Amino acid sequence: MSEFLSEMVSFFMTRKKFWLLPVVLVLLLLGALMVFAGSSALAPFIYTLF
Repeated sequence: MSEFLSEMVSFFMTRKKFWLLPVVLVLLLLGALMVFAGSSALAPFIYTLF
């Protein structure tokens, strides 16, 4: 996991693709929300958001 993060940071620094950071962050947050929604009692309430 650490190697993956270091490669992502070096990619952003060398290629100057800083506009991809918000896209990656939003995708990670949505993925975390889906994992949380599937394993909690709040799942029916979170699913109504989508």
